[in-house]
Amino acid sequence: MSESQEKKDNRIKSVKRMKEIMTNYYIEAKTAAQNNKKVAWITSGGPVEPLLVMDVIPVYPENHGAMIGASKMGVDLCQKAEEMGYCRDLCSYARSDIAAAPINGGPIGGLPKPDFLVCCNNICGTVLKWYEVQARYFNVPLFIFDTPFCHSEMTKEARDYVGAQILEYISFLEEHCGKKFDYDKASQVGKLSVAGQRLWQAVLDTAMHKPAPMSAFDAFFHLALIVTLRGTQIVVDYYTELLNEMKERIAHGISAIPNEKYRLLWDNLPVWYKTKWLSDTFASHDACLVADTYTTAWCRQLDYLDENDFLKSMIEGYTAIYLNISVEQMAKAVIGMIDKYDVDGLVMHSNRSCKPYSLGQYDIQRIVQKERGIPSLIIEADMVDERNFSEAQVLTRIEAFMEIIKDKKR
Repeated sequence: MSESQEKKDNRIKSVKRMKEIMTNYYIEAKTAAQNNKKVAWITSGGPVEPLLVMDVIPVYPENHGAMIGASKMGVDLCQKAEEMGYCRDLCSYARSDIAAAPINGGPIGGLPKPDFLVCCNNICGTVLKWYEVQARYFNVPLFIFDTPFCHSEMTKEARDYVGAQILEYISFLEEHCGKKFDYDKASQVGKLSVAGQRLWQAVLDTAMHKPAPMSAFDAFFHLALIVTLRGTQIVVDYYTELLNEMKERIAHGISAIPNEKYRLLWDNLPVWYKTKWLSDTFASHDACLVADTYTTAWCRQLDYLDENDFLKSMIEGYTAIYLNISVEQMAKAVIGMIDKYDVDGLVMHSNRSCKPYSLGQYDIQRIVQKERGIPSLIIEADMVDERNFSEAQVLTRIEAFMEIIKDKKR
């Protein structure tokens, strides 16, 4: 069998279905006004389920930023944002999205105009100003869902504070959608949300198998549904299909890379414009990135969500997410994944754009070294802006890192 034929046979078949779902999703969002539906832009860590209860189509500017990066359109749009007066040190998701809005830029010709925006700061503080900018540009209402930082555990005061905001959020939706909130429907949406998250975790867990049937780079692609359509039957059906395919791949000995010898864990967002290059580079060393902290973040809520009392459990579910906890808790989560997936090394993307995700990495690296003694690599880059990536430098670091792992395994 030729190398090209082997790669073709190794492809995940569900990719085609995924593309169809996402295409239909964006078509529905862009034609929402024609069908008397509303569109809300919402942050990726925001409480989306109440929007679905109100028949609002959620749209994610961060997903749009990822598509811009993967399409290698990031530099042009980031430069346009800088010409508009935005600093290059700002998040490249924000810069590319802000620059795309006036010109309908990006790979899908811009996002559909929002009827209102929902911003939750559990992922970072930048989203507050980013969404204020877009709310002013489109002249639409903005709801800010404020989550206190969760150092170790939530206090009663924090629970009461976030719980009051859920009620405010529901009132906001009732006002701008012109109808009452359906609590019976909310219960069903909550159950579907939890079911989808459980299936997504089950899909990721198939990478515990040696060799792994999928890699973190595959997970980066298939993550889109748990973000955009969480709380729908579409997600449950799709991840059921994907999970069955992963089980079939395991049964037939089909692995993510041809000759897996070394298993690695990825930390931080993807380098969207270099995912294939990074995947191929690690694979050339027989190394597979079998898991990552980014895609598992959408399963972390399972520790707190109660499908039988979803609205109340949203209080902690949307507060104690991965980026809103202490460095010590993050390190504990990383060590848990090292053990779970039996990895040989840790690859950390020091992301110029995402400060909350990157600032504690050297501490996490130190804790991991002390607790597990595995090699770690820090790659300096940016998720969208290619000007902050040096292929030669990263290649040199990867080769040195892999030599350390190979020596350790000998």
